[in-house]
Amino acid sequence: MTDSVRKVVTGAPWEEQFGYSRAVELPNGLVLVSGCTSIVDGQIAGGGPHEQAVNAFNVAFAALKQLGLGVEHVVRTRMYITHARDVDEVGRAHKELFDAVRPAASMVIVSGFVDPSLVVEVEVEAYRGGETA
Repeated sequence: MTDSVRKVVTGAPWEEQFGYSRAVELPNGLVLVSGCTSIVDGQIAGGGPHEQAVNAFNVAFAALKQLGLGVEHVVRTRMYITHARDVDEVGRAHKELFDAVRPAASMVIVSGFVDPSLVVEVEVEAYRGGETA
């Protein structure tokens, strides 16, 4: 990696424990945001899948903001959920946040997360090269 790679570290305990950054911006303007959940200040914020999805995306947006980017720069999202029954609620949250942007998106059902109370984890990719809206 070169010096022109920018990294966002938020101080979340797992960043230090597992050795990763919340977000990394490559020299070409592509920004990769690590998996985000609805853990805020060490606590799960929101119980249902819609709330957890909104909160998880807000964690990602906060990382983008540290790099001077916003939702309009998002070009791809990935949503990981633990139950097929949550597809509509998580999809609704995605539409509320991204309807004007329309990034490429994937939703995948997984067996679980590090905390069994979590039902959603999201990843975001953004591009500094221009707005998508």
